[in-house]
Amino acid sequence: MKSNFRILFLDLDETLYPSNNGLWEAIGNRILTYMMKKLDIAKDTAAGLRDEYFLSYGTTLNGLRINFQIDPHEYLTFVHDVPILDFLQPDPGLCDMLAKLPQKRVVFTNASRDHAERVLGRLGVINEIDQVIDIIALDFENKPKSSAYVRALALAGEHDPKACILVDDRVQNLLPAGMMGMTTVLVGEDPSNPDINFTISNISELALVLNGLEKGS
Repeated sequence: MKSNFRILFLDLDETLYPSNNGLWEAIGNRILTYMMKKLDIAKDTAAGLRDEYFLSYGTTLNGLRINFQIDPHEYLTFVHDVPILDFLQPDPGLCDMLAKLPQKRVVFTNASRDHAERVLGRLGVINEIDQVIDIIALDFENKPKSSAYVRALALAGEHDPKACILVDDRVQNLLPAGMMGMTTVLVGEDPSNPDINFTISNISELALVLNGLEKGS
């Protein structure tokens, strides 16, 4: 089936799997542990900095890079060292849905490629993903910085934002994409936002949105 949309950008964590399975919490705990050890600070102080950096920079990583010049590769390896198998199960339904979509399927994540491939492998969908654009490929220009979306478009080989759909679990990550002209899909239970095109409760509903877009075009 031919589509008016050529690129489907998919966020990874808490988008392709449920947000309540504990994986992101485990990564968050690893972030705190890293900060406590690397900066020699108490847990409460680390938690405050993590929240501050996430709000200010979009990732704790960039806050630490800018303010403490930490090694980003060391950080990414440490914080993503979690037992993926304990949190995720194969998702045949997601695999089937992705396989039927006509768009180029690109994972666009602030995490590392290694983490993305581990998650995609465990979900059983890695063969249905055409490209992974991670924080390293983005030269650490992470969502929601506008430069991250410009770079992602270039890396995906696309010049027209209007030919793209972005699926993400964070409103803050979707708003810049929408301003560029991308169609935006929020995954999660957040209140509806007038600047977001579609909201779905979980990734399994994405096919309904895409089918509706094609019928309405």
